[in-house]
Amino acid sequence: MGTKGGPAIRPGGPNPTATLLELGGRPVVVDCGLGVSRGLVEAGVPLSSLETIFITHLHSDHVLELGPLLHTAWTVGLKTPVSVYGPPGIAAVWDGFCASLAYDIGLRIEDEGRPDLRGLVTVREYGEGEVASGVAALRVHHPPVTECFALRFEHEGWRVTLSSDTAFFPPLIDFARGSDILVHEAMLMEGVDRLVARVGNGARLREHLVASHSTAQEAGRIAREAGVGRLVLNHLIPADDPEFGPEDFERAAREEWSGPLTIGSDGLEILREKVPA
Repeated sequence: MGTKGGPAIRPGGPNPTATLLELGGRPVVVDCGLGVSRGLVEAGVPLSSLETIFITHLHSDHVLELGPLLHTAWTVGLKTPVSVYGPPGIAAVWDGFCASLAYDIGLRIEDEGRPDLRGLVTVREYGEGEVASGVAALRVHHPPVTECFALRFEHEGWRVTLSSDTAFFPPLIDFARGSDILVHEAMLMEGVDRLVARVGNGARLREHLVASHSTAQEAGRIAREAGVGRLVLNHLIPADDPEFGPEDFERAAREEWSGPLTIGSDGLEILREKVPA
């Protein structure tokens, strides 16, 4: 639902990070960048059917629309419990949002007879290891953020791993080993050079990107050494530079990965039956 790395949005460009998994016909949202509510609606998922949300880390491009998503779902009829899993600090994010919308929430409860949104949402902070049934987390390397987690989902013999934001991180190889799908962030260094040339804090931004994110080549290496079924590139940097397109990410990833490859785009759907065993 969102495939762009970073919080900025630009005309005609993709949205920041948000992914929808359908496990046993039930929606699971991973990360809530700007646009996630619209993305779910356009994917045909009723917001009132929300059950489970995972947040990988607290950078704004992954968490900014968590509160608005839940509030919007509530205004369109959400009446059943929602579980939110996130790293340490996620409870404060949710509590802060509820405090900021306390007037509106209270008014709608009194005026419209709605259940209390705050009572519908349960927030669980997690660390490395088992997070929930069929879900495991690995702390990855995304400085200066220390609580950033890759997530692995297993359901009915299938395994999907999402890298979250991370520099090249060899422990991710074992964590993702044998996954049917690996969704991994990807960066083009030549695109980074153009990006930093047009922003005011270019030198500092480049330093952060190089230290905290993976190139498409490195994503390909992780996929190859983990023996995954398909590599999907996501959290693309740059994602909205007209000088670079999917073919550039594919060419870079192919330096290390020869298997099935998908370059992420907003609204892209990957069907299980089309993924090779």
